[in-house]
Amino acid sequence: MVEDADGGLYDPHVRASMAAFTADGETSTLEAAAAVRSAWQAIDRMRARGAQGRGLSAGALDVLARLGIAEDGLSVGELARACAVSSRNITGLVDTLEGDELVERRQDRRDRRSVRVHITQTGRAWLESFREPTQRAMAAVFLGFTPEELARFRHLCLRVVDNQQRIERHLNATEPRQP
Repeated sequence: MVEDADGGLYDPHVRASMAAFTADGETSTLEAAAAVRSAWQAIDRMRARGAQGRGLSAGALDVLARLGIAEDGLSVGELARACAVSSRNITGLVDTLEGDELVERRQDRRDRRSVRVHITQTGRAWLESFREPTQRAMAAVFLGFTPEELARFRHLCLRVVDNQQRIERHLNATEPRQP
């Protein structure tokens, strides 16, 4: 990483490859996307270190964490909406977590036709053991950031997510319906 004239960090290899890729040489959006991807990879590597070899994917961890605060469990559809992924994806994650005995499927008490996913005691214990090493790992990866910088970083990342979701809604509304 090197600093540009304004003191901002950039990767000269990314800048050069993006400049060659674009028609007009404007690389700011492509560099920003590459930086977000690199940041996510750095965070995920630290998350994995925090997991201390426990081997859960980020998606499986997201499901487990959401189930950890859901007293009555969640349906696959509710999990899919909460995690912003497809029901098919959640089903695979739940299958994996169930195989590791971290979650279980139970018949819904209110609607016998439905199934809800619940975290098990083993899952709760796993989350508890994951908490402290993860907090240490995230503190290390964000070392030197002020609370204001962290809030701004969060805000900017969520703006990216909001833009993507808006685009998806627009595309879904304008695509022809399949018969």
